[in-house]
Amino acid sequence: MNESDLSRRKDDHLDIVLDRRSAAQGPGTGLDALQFEHCALPELDLDAIDLSSALLGIPLRAPLLISSMTGGAERSAAINCRLAEAAQALGIAMGVGSQRVGLRSGNDQGLTRELRRLAPNIALLGNIGAAQLLEPDGLDLARRSVDTLQADALIIHLNPLQEAVQAEGDRKWSGVLEAIRRTVDTLGVPVVVKEVGAGLSASVAVALVQAGVRVIDVAGLGGTSWAVVEAERAAKPADREVAMAFAHWGIPTATSLQQVRQALPNTTLIASGGMRNGVDAAKAIRLGADLVGQAAGVLRDATLSTAAVIEHFEIIIRQLRVACFCTGSADLAALRRARLLPPDPGYPSHS
Repeated sequence: MNESDLSRRKDDHLDIVLDRRSAAQGPGTGLDALQFEHCALPELDLDAIDLSSALLGIPLRAPLLISSMTGGAERSAAINCRLAEAAQALGIAMGVGSQRVGLRSGNDQGLTRELRRLAPNIALLGNIGAAQLLEPDGLDLARRSVDTLQADALIIHLNPLQEAVQAEGDRKWSGVLEAIRRTVDTLGVPVVVKEVGAGLSASVAVALVQAGVRVIDVAGLGGTSWAVVEAERAAKPADREVAMAFAHWGIPTATSLQQVRQALPNTTLIASGGMRNGVDAAKAIRLGADLVGQAAGVLRDATLSTAAVIEHFEIIIRQLRVACFCTGSADLAALRRARLLPPDPGYPSHS
């Protein structure tokens, strides 16, 4: 596939995710099964609650990551600039979308050191697909992904389901773990690995950490279904039918997060995949997340203005602060110990 075709594909992805009528939103994350025990006597000053966090040693004013969402479409340049400006203003982290198209064409899609100029103090993460690491220039792509942004780390995204149901997808995935290991050994900056919406199992997460990966983003089922996105853009009815069978495929975000945290008690974990608001963020942190990522939820605001993105995340931060207040949690460490109500029958205990 040539780069203009890749750009068109990315443009299709944006259109489908932005279309509120689309069925691209997946099933539940599993977070709705959780209910915090309300604390009617918090004995706290709401404005003094400490939401500060860090990613790879870089301070954050709130435990939030603007997750990877767009890297190929022409309009990505404006979107990425707005996201970077908002991340800098808010003191939160940012991961860009796939840099493959920009690195292999003359169109950088705004994924340049201009983002670092706009956001000099944030944790900024580059992004490349795991399948690209198997290509002859895979390591070079990884290095350039970091260098062109002056990024603090590299996200390697895993999207086997999306590739499998995409007519033009990458089918060859043998040797991906070893390619990730080689990248970790040679890149010179930390490596983050994320799924794109089907979740990570504990066994896969452990294998990645054993290969030297520093941060895991579970990116579970419950957010955008990329199987549905690919079904929406399929040209052939048979391709659409194959993809739609996997509309609900994956590990729900809550389940993936709990299982990975249990297996990797000391690894930095990011929870993404269907994070709707600050209450979801609070629940994810309670289940073991260090940071919470959101992509599709802010995409429409990112097409409007930097101010719209800032307002969007300020609302999430306010919601997270109120969740801390109403659980009697003075900071994120206390939130991780907040009491949960007994689960409804049929749900596993999370206390």
